[in-house]
Amino acid sequence: MSEDKDDIVSSLHSQIESLQNTIKELEAANANLMSQVSKCSCGKIEEKLDGLVLDSTNLAVEGSKTKTKGRKLRKTKVVERVTGTVNHHFKRYVALKVMYFGQRFYGFASEAQMEPTIESEIFTALEKTRLLVADRKESQYSRCGRTDKGVSSVGQVIALYLRSKLKESSTNNGSEEDVRGEQVEGEIDYVRVLNRVLPKDIRILGWCPVPIDFSARFSCLAREYKYFFWRENLNLVAMESAGKKFVGEHDFRNFCKMDAVNVHNYKRHVTSFEVSPCDMRFEGHQLHAIKIRGSAFLWHQVRCMVAVLFMIGQGLESVDVIDALLDTERTPRKPQYTMAPEIPLVLQSCEFEGLKFTCSSDAGQALRVHLQNECQMYQLQAAIFHEALLSCLPLANDQSLLKNGTVKKKTSHILLFSRPTEPSYEERCAKLDSKREVEGHIG
Repeated sequence: MSEDKDDIVSSLHSQIESLQNTIKELEAANANLMSQVSKCSCGKIEEKLDGLVLDSTNLAVEGSKTKTKGRKLRKTKVVERVTGTVNHHFKRYVALKVMYFGQRFYGFASEAQMEPTIESEIFTALEKTRLLVADRKESQYSRCGRTDKGVSSVGQVIALYLRSKLKESSTNNGSEEDVRGEQVEGEIDYVRVLNRVLPKDIRILGWCPVPIDFSARFSCLAREYKYFFWRENLNLVAMESAGKKFVGEHDFRNFCKMDAVNVHNYKRHVTSFEVSPCDMRFEGHQLHAIKIRGSAFLWHQVRCMVAVLFMIGQGLESVDVIDALLDTERTPRKPQYTMAPEIPLVLQSCEFEGLKFTCSSDAGQALRVHLQNECQMYQLQAAIFHEALLSCLPLANDQSLLKNGTVKKKTSHILLFSRPTEPSYEERCAKLDSKREVEGHIG
């Protein structure tokens, strides 16, 4: 009987020793994997070591159960949350081409302390995917334009340093010529990675390596905007004739929101202007678009230009009003008028020399499917709204109607040059100087 007890004790000691050895082996494997994660530049490492998986964005070590002589041993679970930037990885300077639909956003830039903005959503996505290698300033971030609240884009461009899978020797630290011939194979699929976490109304269209002296704002050669509108009873010939007067270099201070603090030169060069029909109709009216191209634009410039063109198209102002507003000696103060609405405005493209944006076939296919689904959804919503319109009760006979079914409001138009005017640039500067002088005396 005593011999049986000795055998059992001996067996238990043997099992305990075996378990202790197994625990030591697992702890050593864990330590080795943790060390690799801290040095590795990839977002996820899968080690074929007894089923262990490490994810550097949400570090977790979980393993399968190990059986030892009928007993089960669970591997230790280690969790470590890591957020923010990753400054120990390889990096490269890239440009991203961005599409967004601006209806729910407070503009592109996030400086106005209003949320959400397109910029804030992009940086949130960059942090989630751990593509940032530093903060915004250290990333050498730049953007091509600051579109207003509600404005959309299919061609916005930003640039910044992002995490790279390539070694430092192969990243773009050289001249523009070096970057153009650079391989993009084997690099992180920036388009696919970002589009998986961005909201559905923001998408990355492509990416491109750029030289370190590249600026999305100052390297841009031209920008093109489109403004969509229903023709209805507008005189398109008069609008196009007036719009051609914008072409060339002019002082556009009467066609913008003046910022005398930061902007001192209001001359801009418009290279082309045209009005063209689109392939869409509603209630007998065809959709049209005004296309304006130029090197750069002032704050609210396009919407102010379009507002005056609509007055001309409605026959409320003459074509010659454009000449008078562009003559700043004759018209130093801008007449007060309301800008055109922001929703129909789209930043169509930003042009750069030598930039060729790329996108993997998988990411491109996913993008097309996403946009097709969104188009179908909006078509369904339009059909529902049209059904609701048909279900409305008939209007009273004494109400005056336009051909398209909207109630006509009779409002008297006040000619632009009979309206109150805003302060001139010189008057704004004088007021600013006076304010600075008073603040200086107080100081």
